[in-house]
Amino acid sequence: MDYSNKRAIDLHIHSTASDGTYSPKEILALAKRLNLAAIAITDHDTINGSKEAIVAGIPPDLRLLTGVEISAAPPSSFFCSGSFHILGYSFRLDDPLLNQTLSKLQLARENRNPKIVRLLNNLGMNISIQEVLELAGDGQTGRPHIARLMLEKGFVESIDEAFDKYLGKGKPAYVDKYRIESGKVIEIIIGAGGIPVLAHPALIEISNGGKFEELIVKLKEMGLKGIEAYYPEHSKEQVSYYLRLAKKHKLLITGGTDFHGSLKPDVNMGSGRGDFHVPYYLYEDLIKDF
Repeated sequence: MDYSNKRAIDLHIHSTASDGTYSPKEILALAKRLNLAAIAITDHDTINGSKEAIVAGIPPDLRLLTGVEISAAPPSSFFCSGSFHILGYSFRLDDPLLNQTLSKLQLARENRNPKIVRLLNNLGMNISIQEVLELAGDGQTGRPHIARLMLEKGFVESIDEAFDKYLGKGKPAYVDKYRIESGKVIEIIIGAGGIPVLAHPALIEISNGGKFEELIVKLKEMGLKGIEAYYPEHSKEQVSYYLRLAKKHKLLITGGTDFHGSLKPDVNMGSGRGDFHVPYYLYEDLIKDF
């Protein structure tokens, strides 16, 4: 389909405030160059990317939603693996409880990284936490930075190999992370005036025989407002399914590329791998009642 005359949005972008390789200022400049209509910087467990973007100055023809992506624990009756994340949009940046919660999550991340490095050391990889911190710069440090260092030092041939062989769940250098129960995450986002949305649903695997729609019903009972139906890893069939679910359960629809810059070089802001498009009217729907 030809999208050349239709402005797109990208509501899932990571900056140097977490594990992206573009600064918030660079993201704004790139979004303007790509003629995107609206974006959200949704860094992992931090809103510093949104704060920095606002300080940098938003181009007049670009809309910016405040954003965050929070690692959550699924409802207690669902045993899920994969990436269970809740996106938050259009919240107050100065909300005390949101900021306190994110500080707690960031501290947990900081405590996790040395444990991962020690496991890699035990596997014969000469890596120090100081090297990881230097690579991350002022941003929040996490597994992607460790993977990049492993690549730079020749211990792996790609970021994917680092995760597939060492850093992914069940691998020899994996350390589980602290997560907040999804109902609490949703409550905190709503309390900050924001909109909670389930991120990349296809990356969630329910292992106890539960149905995905049952999970959606449960999360909506907790206050979930939307679902990220448009995502580069979603097949056309999956997108259609999530759109039907959203309509059936009166949920908002969002979408984004999960742009990380050079960390995911094949995924471009706004267009994914070239055939991805999230229409502007979804942004209008998102902010209409908030």
